[in-house]
Amino acid sequence: MSTFTLDTATSRATPSPVPGKRITVPAIRQRKVGGTTADPIVMLTAYTMRMAQLLDPHCDMLLVGDSLGQIIYGLPSTVPVTLEMMCNHGAAVVRGSWHSMVAVDMPFGSYEASPEQAFTSAARIMKESGCAAVKLEGGEAIAPTIDFLSKRGIPVIGHVGLTPQAVNQLGGYGARGRSDAEAHRILADTRAVADAGAFCIVIEGVLESLADQLTTAVAIPTIGIGASARCDGQVLVTEDMLGLFERTPRFVKRYDDMAARITDAVASYAGEVKARAFPTEAETYRAKAI
Repeated sequence: MSTFTLDTATSRATPSPVPGKRITVPAIRQRKVGGTTADPIVMLTAYTMRMAQLLDPHCDMLLVGDSLGQIIYGLPSTVPVTLEMMCNHGAAVVRGSWHSMVAVDMPFGSYEASPEQAFTSAARIMKESGCAAVKLEGGEAIAPTIDFLSKRGIPVIGHVGLTPQAVNQLGGYGARGRSDAEAHRILADTRAVADAGAFCIVIEGVLESLADQLTTAVAIPTIGIGASARCDGQVLVTEDMLGLFERTPRFVKRYDDMAARITDAVASYAGEVKARAFPTEAETYRAKAI
């Protein structure tokens, strides 16, 4: 593990110093021993400094996902997300964390053309954000790129099953692996990604039985999202599990209803402003008595 100390120059951003040891890529890989992960890996998405601060003590990994295209920017899919977006949000999350290993998604179009293109993009992400790893989607076709990156010092997280960047080709976000042929392809993809040097793999939107099979088929940890509780870890989009959106995927468990809480708080504020009940003496400045 590596030691990292938070900068306390801006009190709102970092109100108290919390020096500690950040989880490393080898530490994540070593969670799975002999095909078993005794301590499941906890991962959530983060896109901003403040959210990273709140999630960091509870997570092993923070993923700066290209889902920020929809969550932050209101885009229709992850396809329009740019490399610049990922670098900027990745840097914010790294600044807001000290414990979790931070990984950043490589956006669509930044790695598919060639291993060389992928290296240039990944190197930029790591240099500008300070993250420890990148994540990219794909199976057998992208395995040579994973091998190329891994051998050049760039840790890679794989992503198989439902791959959102390929939504136009897949025709939607439905669960994958329902047919024997598709299940066999996803199994081959998972093995290829592991053999190429990825240190863990996100398995998204596949049948539970297939997720179990994929988890036992590879020596590296699997991180499920819409997969199986028997994966070596789990990840969700934080805003989904907090209940910030009215509609969420079936595989999401809502742990809170933050949208309702925010709505109530803002309604209270608006009411007090209209009634001239805010600000009160406690929130205003007055001349000191001489």
